[in-house]
Amino acid sequence: MTNRRPVATRRPSSNVGGVALRLRGVRKSFADVVAVDGLDLEVNRGECFGLLGPNGAGKTTTIEICEGLTSPDSGSVHLLGLQWENAERELRQRIGIQLQETQFPDKLTVEETLRLFRSFYQHGTAVDESIQTAQLEEKRSSRVGGLSGGQKQRLAMACALVGDPELLFLDEPTTGLDPQARRHLWDLVDQLKQAGHTIILTTNYMDEAERLCDRVAIMDRGRIIALGTPNQLIASIGGEHIVEFAVTGRETGEIVVDTSLLTAIPGIQSHRVDAGLHQLSVSELHTAVPRIFAALTAQGLHLSEFRTHSATLEDVFVGLTGRTLRDE
Repeated sequence: MTNRRPVATRRPSSNVGGVALRLRGVRKSFADVVAVDGLDLEVNRGECFGLLGPNGAGKTTTIEICEGLTSPDSGSVHLLGLQWENAERELRQRIGIQLQETQFPDKLTVEETLRLFRSFYQHGTAVDESIQTAQLEEKRSSRVGGLSGGQKQRLAMACALVGDPELLFLDEPTTGLDPQARRHLWDLVDQLKQAGHTIILTTNYMDEAERLCDRVAIMDRGRIIALGTPNQLIASIGGEHIVEFAVTGRETGEIVVDTSLLTAIPGIQSHRVDAGLHQLSVSELHTAVPRIFAALTAQGLHLSEFRTHSATLEDVFVGLTGRTLRDE
């Protein structure tokens, strides 16, 4: 993971600064299912933008529309100031795409695959540099069919970068990677940002979004329900910490928690129950926790579970929709 050559600065654009991606009123339906529902979105040049949401939220359809793989039913899409309808060839030269799963010819070697993809672009990165960037030097002559899942993911990333794209789409790029390879990809994304590339990232890993993204949009049911920097979104739930607990009673039977006693505690912003686990959003953890214990004891309840953690983007999503990011 050391001694890796820095990512080359992308070729100059005549439109430096401003907006790299703009969607206005984009709508897409499949039969009776509305996948994208009048979406408005802007991504600035040079930022890493995260698109998050549960399965079925519409984020993959949105990305495929942006990539020119799916046509919207209505609305407009501008990439780098251009539209797919009249500038497809130019856009293909200026964007890079890593899909959730890429099928490569099994009989080609890593080097042959990258040379094939490099031949699609007028400008780009040297194949040797792409192999080094993906840390596939030892697999250069190996056939793709013999690569592990993580190695194929790294090869897909190298193929997405070989054209030196101005705008890069990464659709769940770290799925299947081991922790070391995942950290390597994070470092690579940081280098790409510093080199001036614009990155649109979809991921189900909230620590990844918090670590990499300048701004994040959370989608649900085809619409954006929250938009901002990770810190802004986390602050929006009203507490810096999350307290989670489960309780048992002194007697058997239904356990009733008087939540009004909890929400009356200073520093507690909100309360919800998820699968029997109580969750409190707390701004002053050190003063709230003893009072939570006291309130539960006063009701004759005993703690069977208790834990705290700093608020995260997943807590933001659960607070907005009541569902976790991995729900169908």
